[in-house]
Amino acid sequence: MGDKHSWSETGEGLATAGAQPAVCRILDANLDRAREGLRIIEEWCRFGLNSVQFAGACKQMRQELAAWHTEELRSARDTAGDPGTELTHPGEERRSSIRQLLQVNFSRVEEALRVLEEYGKLHHPDMGAAFKQMRYRVYTMESTLLAYQRHQQLQSSGLYLVTAPSEQLFQIVEAALQGGLTLLQYRDKTAEDTDRLKNAQKLCQLCRRYGALFIVNDRADLAIAADADGVHLGQQDIPIALARQLLGPHRLVGRSTTNPEEMQRAVLEGADYIGVGPVFETPTKVGKEAAGFDYVKYAAAHSPVPWFAIGGIDMGNVNDVLAAGAQRVAVVRAIMEADQPTLATQYFISQLARMQTLKALKSAE
Repeated sequence: MGDKHSWSETGEGLATAGAQPAVCRILDANLDRAREGLRIIEEWCRFGLNSVQFAGACKQMRQELAAWHTEELRSARDTAGDPGTELTHPGEERRSSIRQLLQVNFSRVEEALRVLEEYGKLHHPDMGAAFKQMRYRVYTMESTLLAYQRHQQLQSSGLYLVTAPSEQLFQIVEAALQGGLTLLQYRDKTAEDTDRLKNAQKLCQLCRRYGALFIVNDRADLAIAADADGVHLGQQDIPIALARQLLGPHRLVGRSTTNPEEMQRAVLEGADYIGVGPVFETPTKVGKEAAGFDYVKYAAAHSPVPWFAIGGIDMGNVNDVLAAGAQRVAVVRAIMEADQPTLATQYFISQLARMQTLKALKSAE
């Protein structure tokens, strides 16, 4: 990396030597800012995701930053005389979710690296190129980490609420989120696009507040506009590859399937998860013959991706569905039409947890 001392002394650096102390202060402040942001991200990778890979990548970049943080830069620090220490913004006072916390700190690191890249060109001949390269590494890590977190949360979500049109839509969804829901799909086949977009954006904000994943049914364009975590596609919707191209490689794409052939095709096309059903006849899928437990059992034995049994599942039959091999279920009316959506959500989650415990005990015997 070369000698990391100021090259203004050679006459090739700053045009005016008087500007050098200010540049050193800028570099010092932004090295601190980048290292702090990376440490915050690293702690979540280490303790929240248990990811040696991501935590190690953060640590490596912090060490590279430390190597540039020379005594010359540190000695230029003037905290008492820095007017920026008095500046603040209401948005800095709270964080609504881990996702927001990570995004804020990724932005902080990326901004600091951009400053280091530009002012570093005045300080050392290798500094600009070094921080430009690191900035792109952070961009890549941000996308990959958020995708990893989405997939981890998808894997751990046993209950999937698919909405139906309702005058109490937001109240019902928030009640379910309060009950522990971590995966929501907004589905409305009849509303105008302007209303669907407004609803999707509001539901997305609700999900962010509670740390839940938010998926939009059918429409990749609305998913993009609402900043959703992904899109769920029916058999007649756009190809998975096109949805992936539109959404980018780091958001989720699900596909409804009704038989083994559709399941295999969805997996080959790259679906992140699939719906398996309808298990029972349901008014939300008019004209669709029930797939029954045979397909549930087939999915339990053959699906390499997370899958959700769906279609007519309610409190009265969910344990039969779980006994047939399902580990995840998607419901509509059982929560959307429940008198107490929070309690209904908690019931489903408790039954899923109970079945997981029974299976673990049985496998340990």
